[in-house]
Amino acid sequence: MDIVEERRKGREEAKAVEAKVVLSTFEECAESYIRTNWSTWSEKHRDQWPSSLKRYAYPTIGKLTIPEIKPSHIHDLLKPIWVEKRETANRVRGRIETIIAKNVDIDDPDFRNPAELTRQLREKLPKRPKRVVRHHPALPYSEAPAFMKVLASASGSAAAMLRFLIFTACRTNEAVEGHWCEIDSPAATWKIPGERMKMDQDHHVPLTDPALAVLDEMRNGSQGELIFINPDGGAFSENAMLAVLDRLGFGHVTVHGFRSTFATWAEECTDYPDGVREAALAHKYKNETTAAYQRGQKLEKRRALMNDWAAFLTGTKVVSLDDRRTG
Repeated sequence: MDIVEERRKGREEAKAVEAKVVLSTFEECAESYIRTNWSTWSEKHRDQWPSSLKRYAYPTIGKLTIPEIKPSHIHDLLKPIWVEKRETANRVRGRIETIIAKNVDIDDPDFRNPAELTRQLREKLPKRPKRVVRHHPALPYSEAPAFMKVLASASGSAAAMLRFLIFTACRTNEAVEGHWCEIDSPAATWKIPGERMKMDQDHHVPLTDPALAVLDEMRNGSQGELIFINPDGGAFSENAMLAVLDRLGFGHVTVHGFRSTFATWAEECTDYPDGVREAALAHKYKNETTAAYQRGQKLEKRRALMNDWAAFLTGTKVVSLDDRRTG
């Protein structure tokens, strides 16, 4: 090797060492990302992001800089949990991909995210068995009005939260983490922020009179930002409403199952279009073409649907398809 080549190599090695000193490690990048987004996250995100990265990512890539991370590193950390902890593995991979993407040059034409689920990575990971769809046990809609009478007699904030959840057809975490600042009483709407929604988009829920009545009950004893507060003054766990069901003798159904109860009732007993029913449940359209034409939340059409649902549950009016066609 001539002296010119030797000096050139020395300069390149010095630059590489200097760059490594300046660049942050993956763990440092992750901690910075978590701090930046902490105030906008739900309690669930605040708990899962740090714990999952600390347990599954840091041991393998925590001390590496972003340029040092290779797809083989991602493979090694995902492999032990890819089959046994399917959802955890998916979330960990996605979180790593996000953190890496946040810390690279947007104009770098040669960059390829090592955490991207490429065909090569998927083929190297263990084969997963086909997912078995398990439906949440649901109460038949024909039994829902009688159940609501039983539930109305139950005391406590958890029981009130379950009533509110059923009237709004929302998900468990959306009710548990509901805040007063999300409620617009004059407009009778509840704006659930995207961070708590499965589809990561804000969702506006029309509030019926029975749902507003539940809020009035809670407002009289409210002393904080949360709508539903447990006896210790904090947030309920997501199992609180399950405990109510069990106490009332309905332990054979799930809280999430009431969304299925609503969906089945809406399909079999009303003639509201699919788009309105799906929007009420904040479902994503499987057909991309349909989704392109259905971007609006159809708030007023959903308000009519939810009013009919509330009337059905409270027994003030039984809505049937025949009634709607002859009315």
